[in-house]
Amino acid sequence: MFGNYLIGLREGLEASLVVCILVAYLVKTERRDALRPVWLGIAAACAISLAFGASLEFGSKELTFEAQEALGGSLSILAVGLVTWMVFWMRRTARHLKSELHGKLDAALQMGTGALVVTALLAVGREGLETALFVWASVRASGEGSSAPLIGVLLGLATAVVLGWLFYRGALRINLARFFTWTGAMLVVVAAGVLAYGVHDLQEARFLGGLSTKAFDISSTIAPDSWYGTLLKGVFNFQPDPTVAQLVVWSLYLGITMAFFLAPQRNASARKSTTTTAA
Repeated sequence: MFGNYLIGLREGLEASLVVCILVAYLVKTERRDALRPVWLGIAAACAISLAFGASLEFGSKELTFEAQEALGGSLSILAVGLVTWMVFWMRRTARHLKSELHGKLDAALQMGTGALVVTALLAVGREGLETALFVWASVRASGEGSSAPLIGVLLGLATAVVLGWLFYRGALRINLARFFTWTGAMLVVVAAGVLAYGVHDLQEARFLGGLSTKAFDISSTIAPDSWYGTLLKGVFNFQPDPTVAQLVVWSLYLGITMAFFLAPQRNASARKSTTTTAA
């Protein structure tokens, strides 16, 4: 439940912050007349995201077993790619998100109602589609037949909505850059497990070989149905008997991605100074 709670919290908070920034800007600039099309765009983004998630969940059930595994593995890998891009993007732009959205909103206000709807739809819809895809892949990986992962996601989203409201009311202030760095690092760990699970799906679909080649098997030491086995699987998507391909992919992704993610950032002024000196 914790791993999926983290996904719901992280992705939901991004969407909540976007909504808060859009609404607060319109209220402060006395453009309350523009709130209706913005809320319409937000509602449309939520509806599209829910429909996308439902299509993933129910549409895949009509497929054969191998087709389900191939679809699940492919979408899991796609979800990991999107989430990886998202955590790096947010780490880089968290400090400037507010000014960026203000600029887009100013341009939309000049263009009219339709532009406001589209701006809100795109700003929130991107987060919603990413959330739907990654949540579907993570729930599928960490708890087939269990409601705990889905409950974790819903609790995370609910927490994000409450935090977003507190941000809007000015009752809560945190260092967003630091928050997104820490949660981003934890999401990289979760994504590594989803990626390994996606590889296993593709092996079961006979798209990749090596299903019977196990890297190790410690099922007798860490039983999958034990409380600690369930905890490890829920948080890290841990598997006591991974294939060699799963272990290699998990290790490479986690090591390389975490190294780049935690590397110190060079700010724009430093880069500009370096360029000027070189010139």
